[in-house]
Amino acid sequence: MLPRGVISAAKAARFGFKRPGIKLSPVFAPRTTLGNKKQIRWHGDGPGTDAPTVQLTFINPDESETRISARVGETLLQSAHRNGVEMEGACEGVCACSTCHVILEQELYDDLLDKMEDDALSEDEEDMLDMAFGLEQTSRLGCQIKVTDGMDGAVISLPKATRNFYVDGHKPTPH
Repeated sequence: MLPRGVISAAKAARFGFKRPGIKLSPVFAPRTTLGNKKQIRWHGDGPGTDAPTVQLTFINPDESETRISARVGETLLQSAHRNGVEMEGACEGVCACSTCHVILEQELYDDLLDKMEDDALSEDEEDMLDMAFGLEQTSRLGCQIKVTDGMDGAVISLPKATRNFYVDGHKPTPH
């Protein structure tokens, strides 16, 4: 058995790494699943500062606008936190709450859905959205949307409120 965070030759080949036995940082958790598909989750800042960026506009609950540069490859939640947008994300992006609920334009929603496995949201995301405040037909969780080149100029609306089921009202701060 290898130490935690060290991968075998078989996993290295399966996930495209060149050297087996490397210690991965941030933490690599290959057993994480999202719907029927295995997903690699990285804990940390996401793509580096040299990643290409796109311009996004967030419509805040008070109807003001915040324009940001989002890095391609990070989630909307990561982009929002990095740029000071008031998106809560109480579960810190692991699809276990609905506090990063966003409302997308219909065209963007359809484009993202077309690129998903089975052209549908994961069961986990649907379950969390069932608890979201102000659910709309184009609602998604910001932690489940990866920023892509095709999102340049997109407008993302934040709901008027969120439902945070933490007893203590935990609001994580980006780290």
